[in-house]
Amino acid sequence: MALTDVNILFVEDDPIFRQVVADFLQGQGARVQQACNGSEGLTLFSDKIFDIVIADLGLPVLGGLPMLKQMQSINPAVPFVVISGNDVMSDVVEALRIGASDYLTKPIADLFVIEHAITQAMLTAAMPLNVAGQSHLHEMNELSYQELTDNLQLLEQNVQAAKSVQQQLFPASHVNYPNAVIDYSLFKNNDISAYFIDSTMVGERHLVMYMAHFHPEDNSAAFGCVLLRSFVNQKLKLFRNGLSTTLIEPGNMLGYLHKRMVRSGLHILTDIVYVCIDLQQRVVAVGQAGNGLRCYLRHDNHLMPLVLPSALQLGDVNWHQVGVQRRELQLGEKLCIGTYHHQQHRQQLLDNRFTGLIYQSDIDAGGFMQLTCQA
Repeated sequence: MALTDVNILFVEDDPIFRQVVADFLQGQGARVQQACNGSEGLTLFSDKIFDIVIADLGLPVLGGLPMLKQMQSINPAVPFVVISGNDVMSDVVEALRIGASDYLTKPIADLFVIEHAITQAMLTAAMPLNVAGQSHLHEMNELSYQELTDNLQLLEQNVQAAKSVQQQLFPASHVNYPNAVIDYSLFKNNDISAYFIDSTMVGERHLVMYMAHFHPEDNSAAFGCVLLRSFVNQKLKLFRNGLSTTLIEPGNMLGYLHKRMVRSGLHILTDIVYVCIDLQQRVVAVGQAGNGLRCYLRHDNHLMPLVLPSALQLGDVNWHQVGVQRRELQLGEKLCIGTYHHQQHRQQLLDNRFTGLIYQSDIDAGGFMQLTCQA
């Protein structure tokens, strides 16, 4: 059976749903420990060894998110799948942020969806044994997209829900990292921004940053942000567990993101500039898909565009992997990503006006982000 001898911790406060799911998983060969609240779940997790955690986010005593964050600090190698109602999408976003492998939405009519989510999460977290195993893992490591599609429909129908979800994902306008600072401004003309930026430390010496532009420019762009963040989080978790270096390889990362976008079936096309910088050597590697965004080197008030190989947008079935530009940042140089041929954005950048994400009807949608290395 698919789940033979898999040790599962299932934390759910609804006793009927909890027992039905536990019986189903045990029928598939798994060993299931049940907890009715977050505090009980955390105690079991601390005392026993589990292969995976499935948790409702709306738990009493100790909420699902605080519980999962504490579990991550105890053993970050254990994958987890979250279950949520449609009215708490902000919690879903935060769960993806801290590394959830997948999320499911109630009501769950087909319990095999849970089995599939567990299988994929286990494959993602598994240590590959050989080259053939790595290839198999790469092909099998997919999200459960029925839940993604269901929630895309929710966001398409509810502007306020889409706006709330997207707002949760954007960082502050000024982010300090060891030896680096990220600043940005994004301007939106509607409730939903078709543009997204993010950055994160990867280990002790690498930092990745990216800017994306989603098409179509409607509510689905909010879900494009969720997709992109969840895909990056999966690779970040694998890196931290010593299982993959894809996250710091822009060419391979763009290939991975493209494949995931196509397999999502959501028909989202994405312009993106993806950058990894080695903060110790000040060497940057830059990859690009689509033509709507550009990467620049900044010297004081002069912007010099980097020449990158042209490529189709991520999600285009004809997309093919492209080359990556590598170069060393010189003293005083800054790296910028921005929307192409927008003089208003360029001037805001040169004036060092970093505002984060704002609504502004008199400025074209789009913006810029800037990386400044520090000694």
